[in-house]
Amino acid sequence: MYRDDFERTGAQERSGEDVFSKPVRAGKRTYFFDVKATKGNNDYYLTITESKRRQENDGSFTFDKHKIFLYKEDFDKFQEGLAEVIGYIKDKCLQ
Repeated sequence: MYRDDFERTGAQERSGEDVFSKPVRAGKRTYFFDVKATKGNNDYYLTITESKRRQENDGSFTFDKHKIFLYKEDFDKFQEGLAEVIGYIKDKCLQ
C-alpha cells in the first residue's frame, strides 16, 4: 500500500533500508510506522508518515504526505510526551 502510493507520486526518494512497516488506517488518513536501517545497517530509526488521499480539480488523485523521523535517542521523550498529551485529551477534552 505505501510502496504503491510512493511509486505513483514519485515525489521523493526514500532513504534507509525498510526493516518493518505497520500501516494504520484511520478514516481518510493512513499512518505508516516504518522501522528503517541506516545505510551502514548498524542503527535503526522510525519514520511516521501521514498520508491523505486528495482529489484534484481534474478528477485525478494525489496523496498529501507528512513525515517525521524519530531517532532512538528521542524515543523515550517522544513516547512520554505523546502519552501525556493523549492522556490530557482523554481526561480533559473528551468528557
